[in-house]
Amino acid sequence: MNAFVLAGGLSSRMGRDKALLEWRGRPLIEHALDKLRSLGFTPRILGVRPDLARFAPVIPDNIPARGPLGGIEAALSLTDADLNLFLPVDLPRLPVEFLRWMAARSAIADAAATIPWHSGHPQPLCAVYHRRLLAHISAALSQGDGKVMRVIAQAAQAEHMSIDNFQIEHVAAAQRSGSLPSEDWPHSPPAHTWFENLNTPADLARANGS
Repeated sequence: MNAFVLAGGLSSRMGRDKALLEWRGRPLIEHALDKLRSLGFTPRILGVRPDLARFAPVIPDNIPARGPLGGIEAALSLTDADLNLFLPVDLPRLPVEFLRWMAARSAIADAAATIPWHSGHPQPLCAVYHRRLLAHISAALSQGDGKVMRVIAQAAQAEHMSIDNFQIEHVAAAQRSGSLPSEDWPHSPPAHTWFENLNTPADLARANGS
């Protein structure tokens, strides 16, 4: 399995580059990369971001201006692994142990994608994708379709593969009950904060105060 950080967003609501915003004294890009490195990965950064090359190798989009799906497509076009873990740069409170658990789940799911859902909404930018989806994603992007969930669903169907969806609330409940024993879990923040994106200055101020 390979791992990638999605860092190609325009950060329009934030008003400045999110990847270099400081959270707890360090840029968000460092937090994201460190999570993946702690799991034994050698992560790469996705996006047209030569300015981030000092943190890790950068993979630019093959098809520009297609949003996060363009980054996913670029990663799948270069990976040498069937399964590939993606983490957006703006989820600093997502526990490392959650990523470890999701990666392990994907290894036994035999699915085109392993996608968490939070409060009834999919989180397709923090997910695991099979490289068999590449050709279908590339075709969709070439036709101007950058909708992640729609394209992934169509690609999985074309490959006759399933999508493994799961609710993070169930994972959090298992963590609280002790069904997921790990020294990391007791120190993780409340589950409702795991997928709180830092999209605005108010989000950042709130996160730095927590």
